[in-house]
Parts: sequence; structure tokens; C-alpha cells
Amino acid sequence: MNGYFNIRMNPKSKYLVVSYVGYAPDTVYIEKAGSVNIVIAEAQNILDAVEITHKKRTTEISYLETVKVHQISSKELLKAACCNLAESFDTTPAVDASMTDAVTGTRKIEMLGLAGPYVQITRENIPDIRGLAALQGLASTPGPWVEGMQLNMGAGSVVNGFESITGQINVELRKPCHEDKMYFNAYGSQAARLELNTFAKNEINDKWSTATMLHASTRSQRRDHNHDGFLDMPIGKQFGFINRWKWTNNNGQEAQIGMKLTFIDNISGQKEFDPLISARNQIWGANMTTQRAEVWGKRGFVNLATPYKTLGFQFSGVYHDQKSQFGLRRYDATQKSLYFNMIYQSIIDNTDHQVRMGSSFQYDNYNEVVSTTLYERNEWVPGIFGEYTYKGSEKFSILAGGRADYHNNFGLFFTPRLNVRYAPNQKTVFRFAAGRGQKTASIFAENIGIFASNREIIVESSNAKTPYGLQAEVAWNIGVSLTKEIEVGSKILALSMDYNRIDFTNQIVVDFDRTARQVAFYNLKGQSYSNSTQLQAEISPTSWIDLRLAYRYNDVNTTYGEQLLRKPLVSPQRAFANVALHPGKSWTIDYTINWLSAVRIPSTSANDEAHRWPDTSPSYFLTNAQISKSWKNNFEVYLGGENIFNYRLEHPIIGSHAPFGEYFDSSLAWGPIMGINIYAGVRYSIK
Repeated sequence: MNGYFNIRMNPKSKYLVVSYVGYAPDTVYIEKAGSVNIVIAEAQNILDAVEITHKKRTTEISYLETVKVHQISSKELLKAACCNLAESFDTTPAVDASMTDAVTGTRKIEMLGLAGPYVQITRENIPDIRGLAALQGLASTPGPWVEGMQLNMGAGSVVNGFESITGQINVELRKPCHEDKMYFNAYGSQAARLELNTFAKNEINDKWSTATMLHASTRSQRRDHNHDGFLDMPIGKQFGFINRWKWTNNNGQEAQIGMKLTFIDNISGQKEFDPLISARNQIWGANMTTQRAEVWGKRGFVNLATPYKTLGFQFSGVYHDQKSQFGLRRYDATQKSLYFNMIYQSIIDNTDHQVRMGSSFQYDNYNEVVSTTLYERNEWVPGIFGEYTYKGSEKFSILAGGRADYHNNFGLFFTPRLNVRYAPNQKTVFRFAAGRGQKTASIFAENIGIFASNREIIVESSNAKTPYGLQAEVAWNIGVSLTKEIEVGSKILALSMDYNRIDFTNQIVVDFDRTARQVAFYNLKGQSYSNSTQLQAEISPTSWIDLRLAYRYNDVNTTYGEQLLRKPLVSPQRAFANVALHPGKSWTIDYTINWLSAVRIPSTSANDEAHRWPDTSPSYFLTNAQISKSWKNNFEVYLGGENIFNYRLEHPIIGSHAPFGEYFDSSLAWGPIMGINIYAGVRYSIK
């Protein structure tokens, strides 16, 4: 800004051209290195436009918004194969992904050291992955369908419900207004997984447009690398279909309507298992078939004369049917859900003071059969909410909101939330967030891995009128964060520090420690908390290198019985590094390495010596890499590898030689079951 600069001498030319916006350029002859004083005069013709170029990060954090939100772009998702939503967080340090067990192949995510169902996952701000889809729903959203995501850790807005405890993830799918007219993605891996995804849009006229998405995938080869007689990953097939429409009258009114159909059929268990011909009492196998139908709609009104006044309506309906059997144990379940939300937004006096208010209604009907026991529950929750935002200062803003909801089983409850932002300067932002969250646990769907064992399932009911006879899960989340940019020479180092504390006033405890032969569900009888600290740094040392480093420590403890213990099968520490190289305009190379610390393994001391595991696991590294090449015609090929150092559990199943015996248990798998996985794919789009 003061006009000082350094530049290397060029042996090919001694002429230096100096220019600045609004000034006439000048050419100076430089005979030798040293200091020179150059004076340039104002130009007679001042430029009336300036073009500013900014290199956008694939994941960005706004310095202006009150709530700290990670904006995850589609370019971030392209750093990995990202076959579905459960596999979309390999390069996002805030989210951990792993397997629920060593048999079913179900993937789960964790945030702030707690299971994925504590994260409220919405699709375009409508509640999406919940209930029976708490785990499987992640696999039903293909990565190539995703346009981007917004992620926040801790207390957020109350507008979309009360179920958020650890944070919120909002998934934006490709829309009829997407820049791609058509998109095609094909994927294949050495694990014999083949996948196809398509997107196409059509503008009917100036008011109506539509988009269609298709997904088909299959895994047909039976693999058993560790020779324990069980498939490392299930075989099966999956189909998905979305059709959505958008309408606008080009005068402040818009509407959207869409439908989504999902079919998933997975087979796992012993290598020779075939659900059509195998004797269930002789060959252990598991098969899960899920059929899901969803519809949703949105209607919005904006007064063009007073554009700060808006009125919106959201609606969704879900039918979810799941048929499954694990060994000799049956688990069938259905879910019927309806959701309605009305949101009105306006201002108080001026745009420094904004308000949002509205009402919502959530209805859920569940029927679950575990072996021969039927669990039924009907839940309906009407509620009202209000939110106030102050943005009258560049340095300070506040978002305060609250909900009042009435649950037919749990009665009236309140959900306060508060977010505060303070920015002492343009490159430093402090944030504080606090709030309450409440949810009803779907204990079987959220812990599907328990069926891949012969443990006795015990539900310690305390109230016959509540779901499963258990209470609602309730927790308070308090978090602080610092986001700062530091100049390192001519480069910018982006730092982020987060701390969150979650305290449960009630939690449904999943107890594997009581004995190695049982898993018990009961209401919390003591303390349960999570302390999570995360540090992250990003810098681009050169124009063709992007570097991201992170470290996370989760201290998660729960009272099991009468003993406060660290949560099992969760790595307290994770170190992360991702480097993205752009050696040319058409080449991209991504490399990610994770170090995960030792986990606590639930006690197996009740087993005989041959079927015992140690109390802790070793720490280990996981590494992924991908290289992609693109062409000007929007055609791209990519080649990658997951777990490229081939780390895996050699014996992930206790008692695999006798799956109908009392010791059989695959629910304690703490590391990867599959070894190295090489994949390749193509992407093509028409703009």
C-alpha cells in the first residue's frame, strides 16, 4: 500500500514497467541491483471498473456470519472418490468416519466424539437423515449428487428443529438451476464396486425447470482377505432416483417440489451364505433390504417492495421399510414421517435488527420387530420458534433464538440457543455458542452393529408410555472458537481453533461393558460428557500447493453402570494432513494421511482366554491418495487409492469359527476391515 516492493533482476531485460490502478504506467531502465525511487502520475482517464481475483478455498469459513459454518464445496468432495455421503468427509477434520461392525459394512460418522445421530443432518434445510435412516441414510445420498454442504459444530439455529446436539450438516443437492446441463460419473474399484451417477436438467420455460438424478451401484465379488470365513464387505446393489421441479413467477414467488426413491439390498456374513438357499442355522448370514420413498416441497414469498420480508413453507413426507435378518435374529422396521415448517422473516426498524419466527410440526410412526418382540411408537411434536439477529456493527453480531415444543410422550420442553461473534479486526473472529438439544433415540437403527453378534439385547425400560420405555436424550452444548488469518510473507495462514463441551442431562447408554455376552440400553445414571478441542491450519505456500493440517482431541466419558469410563471404540486423538497439488491447470493430486490414537475396547474378561481381546487397541495410520486429469471439454478421469498402506484388522471378529456360539461378536471392530482399495473413474459434464 505504501509502494514498497522487491523484485528480482531479469538478465533478459533491464526495463521495469510500473503500474497502479488510477495512475499512468511508467517504464524505467534498471542498470544494476539496488534501490530506486519511481514517481508515477495520476492517469487522465481513471478506470471505471476494477476486477478482483480471489482464489477460493475448497472449504471456507465466513468471517462475517454469526454462526461459524464450514462451507464445503463440490471441489472438496472431488478430492476423494466420495461415492456417498458417509464417504464425503475423508478430507474434513471435523468429522470422523468408520465402520459400525466387521460384518454389515455400515459406515458411521462422528462429530465432537459422539455418534452421527447426534448431528442434525438436513437436506436443503429440511430434516433428512434421522430415525431408521440414522446410519443407512448416509449411504442413500450419492456424493456426485451433492452440490455442497454447510457444517457447523455446536449450537446453531433453532429454525430447523430441536434435534441438533453436536452440530448440523446441511446438504445441498444439484438443482434445476445448476450450471451443469448434464453430468455423468462412473466409478469402479478393485473391490468389485461399480457405480454410475447421472444428473440432467431441463428448462421448460421462463417459469418452470426440472432436474433428474439417477444412481446405480453394485458389489458382486465375495472377498475374504483375512481368511476368517466372513466377507470383508457385503455384496449387493443399490438404486436411487430423484426428480425435482422449480417454479418462479419472476415477481418474488418461488416453489420447489421433489421426490426421491431408494432401494438398497446388501448380503453379508459367511462367504458361502446365500439367503435364498442357505440353511440359516448352519451358515451365518445377514441380509438387509431397504425401500424408501420421500417427497418434499417448498413455497416462498418475497415482497419486492420490502425484500426483507419473506414467508416460506417447507413440507416433507417419508416412508421407510427395512427387512433384515442377522443369523437367527430378525429385525424388520417401518417408519412413516411427516414434517411441516413455516418461517417468516422481517426486520425491526432497520436491517441491523432481523427477526425470524414460525411454527413446525413433526410426526413419526415406527414399528420395529426384533426377533419376536414388537416395538411401536407414535410421536407428534408441534412447536413454535423465534430468532433475533443483531448485525449493527462490523465487529459484533448476535443470534439469539428459542423454541417451545410439545412432545406427546415427553411433554413441553424448551430449546434456547445463543451465538455471539466478535471481530476485533478484519482478520480475527471470536465466536461463542451455547444451546440445548433433544432427540428420541432409535436404539436399534442407530446401533445396527449389535445384530452382528450373539450378544443378548436388554432394554431396561422405565416408563411404558415412552419409546422403548426410555427417556429422551437431552444435552447442553457450549463452544468457543477463534478464526484468524496471519500474513506469512506474501501468503495467508488461516488458523482455526475450536473447543466444545457437551453435558448430557439424559442419554441412552449403550453398555457393552456389563458383560461380553450382553448389550444393555438404559437411561443415564450419572455423568456423560464430551470435551472436544480441534486445531486447524491452512496455507498455500505456492500457487499450486494447498496444505491443510489439523489435530483433534476428544475426551468423551459416560457412566456405565456405576463406573465413569471413556467411550469405547472412539479414538481420543486424531492428527490429519491433506496436501492438494495443482502442477498444471488440468492436473490435481490429493494426498491425505490420518493418525488415530488407541481406543478403549469394551471388556471381554467374561470370555475364556481364547476369545478375549486386550483392553486397548494400538494406534495406526490411514492414508488416501488421488490423481485426476481434466480436459477443456469438461471430461475428467481420476485414479486413487484408499488405505494405501494396507492397514487392517487381521481378526476383526471374535469367535468367527463358531458364529452360532456364545462368543461370536463382530461389533467391537475398531479399525478398517478392508485393506488397500484402488479405484478409478470418469466425470463428464455439459455446461
